[in-house]
Amino acid sequence: MSEPLDSARFDFSRIKYVFTDIDDTLTSHGQLKANAYKALWDLKDAGFKIIPVTGRPAGWCEMIVRFWPVEAVIGENGGFYFCFKGQEKNKKLYRKFVNTEEERTSNQQKLKKIESEVLRQVPGAALASDQFTRLMDLAIDFCEDVPPLSDEKVQKIVSIYEEHGATAKVSSIHVNGWFGDYSKISMIKTYCENELGKSFEEIKDQSIFVGDSPNDEPSFEHFKNSVGVANISKFLDQLKFGPTFITESEGGDGFVELARRLIQH
Repeated sequence: MSEPLDSARFDFSRIKYVFTDIDDTLTSHGQLKANAYKALWDLKDAGFKIIPVTGRPAGWCEMIVRFWPVEAVIGENGGFYFCFKGQEKNKKLYRKFVNTEEERTSNQQKLKKIESEVLRQVPGAALASDQFTRLMDLAIDFCEDVPPLSDEKVQKIVSIYEEHGATAKVSSIHVNGWFGDYSKISMIKTYCENELGKSFEEIKDQSIFVGDSPNDEPSFEHFKNSVGVANISKFLDQLKFGPTFITESEGGDGFVELARRLIQH
């Protein structure tokens, strides 16, 4: 059972790593507002390490890791992470993918077949506008740039992915599907081992995860300290594993609420 974020048993003082979803967690109504972006900088200036974990595509993640105050970004629901390595004046972008380039090409061909079937069988669904910058998955838009689809249609999209043997996850705006045994949490663990030199279990007490939708459920399950911004409430009855805590505010305002509490402690 989730508790309010201001619960007395939440120990903010141990947190060092902030893993956070982006859409409807950092953003509000599709935009990254000034207060949420400032909260990212405030956290960085206070010494926190921020790692966005998102379903958004490789093209977006390239920009995020270059221009946002983050240590790394995990993208396309765990298909890869991008980070910089080296000294400050000679840093180089490093990309770690789950699959080889050949595997990614083969998987995209299989995903094209799923795309055709979804668009034929589910009226109103559309290819996500950011699909052209994706390397690992297929994103079907059900409410970002199209009128919101019914829950039944969203589940129909999921079933088509699964009939083809693909993994499907529902975010707040897209149904993402891919081939391969990976997830946001599996890549979080890989990132910790490769870049922090520690297992996820070793840093769990120092970490927090923030999210807002069903595709964040594996992270809610594995993080001892997990937070849902207030808009997670509409999905709680769909989740076996919900967040430990819920903010009072929705979206980016909820993230700001969390950031202020972390910095205060």
